[in-house]
Amino acid sequence: MNTPALDVDGLVYTGLAELMALEFKARGLSFAARQPLASILAGAHASRLRGRGLNFEELRRYQPGDDLRHLDWRASLRTGKPFIRSYSEERDRPALIVVDQRMAMFFGSARGFKSVTAAELGALAAWMAFQAGDRVGGLVFNDQRIDAIAPLRSRARIQQLCASIARQNQALHVGNPDAEGETQLDLVLHRCLGVAKHDHLLCIVSDFAGAGPRTLQLLRELSAHNDVVAMQVFDPLALKLPDSGRVRVTQGQLQVDVAVGRQQVRKPLSDFLTGRLHDVATLLRRSQVPLMLFSSGEESLPQLRRELGRGGR
Repeated sequence: MNTPALDVDGLVYTGLAELMALEFKARGLSFAARQPLASILAGAHASRLRGRGLNFEELRRYQPGDDLRHLDWRASLRTGKPFIRSYSEERDRPALIVVDQRMAMFFGSARGFKSVTAAELGALAAWMAFQAGDRVGGLVFNDQRIDAIAPLRSRARIQQLCASIARQNQALHVGNPDAEGETQLDLVLHRCLGVAKHDHLLCIVSDFAGAGPRTLQLLRELSAHNDVVAMQVFDPLALKLPDSGRVRVTQGQLQVDVAVGRQQVRKPLSDFLTGRLHDVATLLRRSQVPLMLFSSGEESLPQLRRELGRGGR
């Protein structure tokens, strides 16, 4: 539900109606159709998803028009008559959409906040999976809680997922404290391991703040038997700081104005921001998880079309 006191403008906050309306914008988009792409960082890893497979259904006599590639040569030679292996397409694959709404996401230097971009990408991914015939669920998390929605092929279930995303998005506030100790990201990935045993699609939308060796291990375990896609959301400041002026940096309840025009401030800050982005991409490459990059300074949908290799208007 939308909180009346909040301005749900799609830049600082988003709402349930906005996320549900993305159903129509997701039409024609597919994870399985994604083409290999070159990331803006050397650490990016691009690969195709496994996509849907085929289940063996039966062995039957050849009929005119059958695909000869499905001939079972052993059965045909043994019986002296042509036999065909019949397959049916796998359907109804479970999809888990993991959406980060931690305080680290509540930041934006141009256009919108990372938290809103992540919310929109999570909703788009959910609609894409639903339109592909998959069951859709997910995990939505902030610094204190994790909302888990079991996969189900139902519009009502996507509404439940989007409502959780919107609720956590609208709960973000500059006064909220950050979590301490073990990173919430690793806790969420560990929860995913308990749910996604085999042949799931996992779409993880986050800035991957706090990612480390444990994150790498969890991603490797998840991707061993599932299709995992990482959508890393970043702020444009991570690529280029402004030449002059001041930038407000926030960490929970602490806010500091930084004079980026001074070289002794600008260079280490720039090195830190770009280095962090590069480190996450390198970690994801080592995990063999396909990486897509999204800037909070641009609209989500055109970026998603571009990253999926489809282009767009």
